[in-house]
Amino acid sequence: MRLKTTATLLGLILSLTATASAAKTPLREVAAIDNQMFAVAMAIEISDNCNDIRPRTVKGLAFLWDLAGQAKSMGYTEAEIDAYRKSDAEKARMRARGEAYMRDKGLDPKKKEDLCKLGRMEMAASSQIGSFLK
Repeated sequence: MRLKTTATLLGLILSLTATASAAKTPLREVAAIDNQMFAVAMAIEISDNCNDIRPRTVKGLAFLWDLAGQAKSMGYTEAEIDAYRKSDAEKARMRARGEAYMRDKGLDPKKKEDLCKLGRMEMAASSQIGSFLK
Protein backbone atom coordinates (compact mmCIF):
# COMPACT_ATOMS: atom_id res chain seq x y z
CA MET A 1 0.00 0.00 0.00
CA ARG A 2 2.77 2.39 0.92
CA LEU A 3 4.57 1.71 -2.38
CA LYS A 4 1.34 2.37 -4.28
CA THR A 5 0.84 5.68 -2.44
CA THR A 6 4.44 6.70 -3.13
CA ALA A 7 4.07 5.83 -6.81
CA THR A 8 0.82 7.80 -6.98
CA LEU A 9 2.43 10.84 -5.33
CA LEU A 10 5.44 10.61 -7.63
CA GLY A 11 3.12 10.48 -10.65
CA LEU A 12 1.21 13.50 -9.35
CA ILE A 13 4.41 15.47 -8.79
CA LEU A 14 5.68 14.64 -12.28
CA SER A 15 2.39 15.65 -13.88
CA LEU A 16 2.32 18.92 -11.93
CA THR A 17 5.89 19.64 -12.99
CA ALA A 18 5.01 18.97 -16.62
CA THR A 19 1.94 21.19 -16.34
CA ALA A 20 3.93 24.01 -14.75
CA SER A 21 6.56 23.70 -17.46
CA ALA A 22 3.96 23.73 -20.23
CA ALA A 23 2.27 26.77 -18.68
CA LYS A 24 5.37 28.99 -18.86
CA THR A 25 4.86 32.43 -20.31
CA PRO A 26 6.52 32.66 -23.74
CA LEU A 27 9.80 34.60 -23.50
CA ARG A 28 8.45 37.16 -25.96
CA GLU A 29 5.89 38.09 -23.28
CA VAL A 30 8.46 38.43 -20.48
CA ALA A 31 9.24 42.15 -20.64
CA ALA A 32 12.43 41.82 -18.58
CA ILE A 33 13.85 39.58 -21.31
CA ASP A 34 12.12 40.79 -24.47
CA ASN A 35 12.84 44.50 -23.97
CA GLN A 36 16.52 43.73 -23.42
CA MET A 37 16.62 41.56 -26.54
CA PHE A 38 15.04 44.42 -28.46
CA ALA A 39 17.85 46.76 -27.41
CA VAL A 40 20.45 44.26 -28.58
CA ALA A 41 18.60 43.64 -31.85
CA MET A 42 18.45 47.37 -32.58
CA ALA A 43 22.14 47.82 -31.81
CA ILE A 44 23.03 44.95 -34.14
CA GLU A 45 20.84 46.35 -36.93
CA ILE A 46 22.42 49.79 -36.54
CA SER A 47 26.01 48.54 -36.43
CA ASP A 48 25.43 46.21 -39.41
CA ASN A 49 24.14 49.06 -41.56
CA CYS A 50 26.14 52.11 -40.50
CA ASN A 51 29.81 52.27 -41.46
CA ASP A 52 30.62 54.93 -38.87
CA ILE A 53 28.99 53.05 -35.97
CA ARG A 54 30.53 49.89 -34.56
CA PRO A 55 29.22 47.38 -32.04
CA ARG A 56 30.62 46.95 -28.56
CA THR A 57 30.86 43.22 -29.22
CA VAL A 58 32.30 42.05 -25.90
CA LYS A 59 29.81 44.14 -23.95
CA GLY A 60 26.95 42.80 -26.08
CA LEU A 61 28.00 39.17 -25.70
CA ALA A 62 28.45 39.52 -21.94
CA PHE A 63 25.02 41.14 -21.75
CA LEU A 64 23.44 38.30 -23.74
CA TRP A 65 25.05 35.67 -21.50
CA ASP A 66 23.67 37.49 -18.46
CA LEU A 67 20.25 37.71 -20.09
CA ALA A 68 20.28 33.97 -20.80
CA GLY A 69 21.18 33.43 -17.14
CA GLN A 70 18.20 35.53 -16.09
CA ALA A 71 15.91 33.47 -18.31
CA LYS A 72 17.33 30.25 -16.85
CA SER A 73 16.77 31.56 -13.32
CA MET A 74 13.12 32.10 -14.31
CA GLY A 75 12.91 28.41 -15.20
CA TYR A 76 13.46 28.52 -18.96
CA THR A 77 15.59 25.80 -20.51
CA GLU A 78 18.49 26.29 -22.89
CA ALA A 79 16.29 24.86 -25.66
CA GLU A 80 13.50 27.37 -24.93
CA ILE A 81 15.97 30.25 -24.92
CA ASP A 82 17.54 29.09 -28.19
CA ALA A 83 14.13 28.64 -29.81
CA TYR A 84 13.22 32.23 -28.89
CA ARG A 85 16.59 33.60 -29.98
CA LYS A 86 16.70 31.76 -33.32
CA SER A 87 13.03 31.99 -34.29
CA ASP A 88 12.37 33.60 -37.67
CA ALA A 89 8.98 34.74 -36.36
CA GLU A 90 10.63 36.47 -33.38
CA LYS A 91 13.21 38.10 -35.64
CA ALA A 92 10.41 39.43 -37.86
CA ARG A 93 8.54 40.68 -34.78
CA MET A 94 11.65 42.46 -33.52
CA ARG A 95 12.16 44.03 -36.95
CA ALA A 96 8.56 45.31 -36.97
CA ARG A 97 9.01 46.61 -33.42
CA GLY A 98 12.21 48.38 -34.48
CA GLU A 99 10.47 49.99 -37.44
CA ALA A 100 7.69 51.23 -35.16
CA TYR A 101 10.30 52.53 -32.70
CA MET A 102 11.95 54.51 -35.48
CA ARG A 103 8.64 55.93 -36.70
CA ASP A 104 7.85 57.01 -33.12
CA LYS A 105 11.10 58.99 -33.19
CA GLY A 106 10.11 60.65 -36.48
CA LEU A 107 12.51 58.54 -38.54
CA ASP A 108 11.92 56.47 -41.66
CA PRO A 109 12.90 52.83 -41.09
CA LYS A 110 13.40 52.37 -44.83
CA LYS A 111 16.17 54.99 -44.93
CA LYS A 112 19.62 53.77 -43.95
CA GLU A 113 20.66 57.31 -43.01
CA ASP A 114 17.76 57.48 -40.53
CA LEU A 115 18.89 54.21 -38.97
CA CYS A 116 22.36 55.70 -38.55
CA LYS A 117 20.84 58.89 -37.15
CA LEU A 118 18.97 56.76 -34.62
CA GLY A 119 22.25 55.11 -33.63
CA ARG A 120 23.87 58.49 -33.00
CA MET A 121 20.79 59.65 -31.06
CA GLU A 122 20.86 56.51 -28.89
CA MET A 123 24.58 56.91 -28.17
CA ALA A 124 24.13 60.60 -27.28
CA ALA A 125 21.27 59.70 -24.95
CA SER A 126 23.35 56.93 -23.30
CA SER A 127 20.38 54.63 -23.81
CA GLN A 128 20.50 50.86 -23.55
CA ILE A 129 20.70 50.63 -27.35
CA GLY A 130 23.42 53.27 -27.41
CA SER A 131 25.44 51.45 -24.77
CA PHE A 132 26.09 48.64 -27.26
CA LEU A 133 27.44 51.05 -29.90
CA LYS A 134 30.57 53.15 -30.41
